Amino acid sequence: MTNKLLVICGQTGTGKTSLAIHLAKKFDGELVSADSRQVYKGLDIGTGKDLKEIEKSKIKIWGYDLVDPKKNFSVGNYIRFAQKATLDIQKNGKLPILVGGTGLFIKAVVDGIPTAFVPRNLKLRNNLEEKNVAELFEILAQLDPIKAGSMNISDKLNPRRLIRGIEIASWKLEGKTPRLFKKPKYQLLEIGLQASLENLSKKIEKRVDRRIGDGVEAEIKKLISSGISWDSQSMTSLGYRQWRNYFEGRVAKKEVIDDWKKEELRYAKRQLTWFKKDARINWFDSQDENLYKSVEELVKKWYP
Repeated sequence: MTNKLLVICGQTGTGKTSLAIHLAKKFDGELVSADSRQVYKGLDIGTGKDLKEIEKSKIKIWGYDLVDPKKNFSVGNYIRFAQKATLDIQKNGKLPILVGGTGLFIKAVVDGIPTAFVPRNLKLRNNLEEKNVAELFEILAQLDPIKAGSMNISDKLNPRRLIRGIEIASWKLEGKTPRLFKKPKYQLLEIGLQASLENLSKKIEKRVDRRIGDGVEAEIKKLISSGISWDSQSMTSLGYRQWRNYFEGRVAKKEVIDDWKKEELRYAKRQLTWFKKDARINWFDSQDENLYKSVEELVKKWYP
């Protein structure tokens, strides 16, 4: 049984899933989704699950619809899932292809995250619940100034990430014994897809418009009517949280769509910043007409 793992990562809208499907056909592989939004059942259109393309290709994809949207899903949950999925694919003599744009999920699989299994502290979370992001960031900065200093603007404005940071920092300060951590030992090949800002902006415009046309508004209406709160982890996802003010009658639909497109572009920029830190990634222009051929040649050398 080979321990090889192919990773397809990069910016949103660059065609990662299509490339991964192509490679899965060529090299007898199966896909493992690395997308923090696609794990939720019922969040299909807004998260861009490529259901029709996957079904048509007859390639198996792991990682869609793992959890009820009312529940939380942590990096630790993802590590357990992805490790088992990858091992099962390898046992069946196939090539696992990890594909997605959630950098933290990909890092969790290829390098491991020692703090991923730090348990939730419900008492601490309840105490922090009413604090605003500025107060949360100040607490984190006092407990772990290095972590606070490494956060980007998005992280600093995300109460869930700030609270988790405080939780981990508090756990460390209490001198708790960490779970025995073993760095994963995959034989890796990482492929990164990127695009020019102009091209990416056009692609994102079309993607959002397509999701509007596919019925994302009705999808969200169904989720909310089924009892899912706007404050649920799932509904804070990009492509969902932008609709809250519209459904609550505070903004027009055009404002929602414009904001969604802007946030998608900002997210794509952050993705590139994250992935560019990894020197192992082989980068390709998603608009290169020889993209598939070039990537194929690289994979053949690694996975003959």
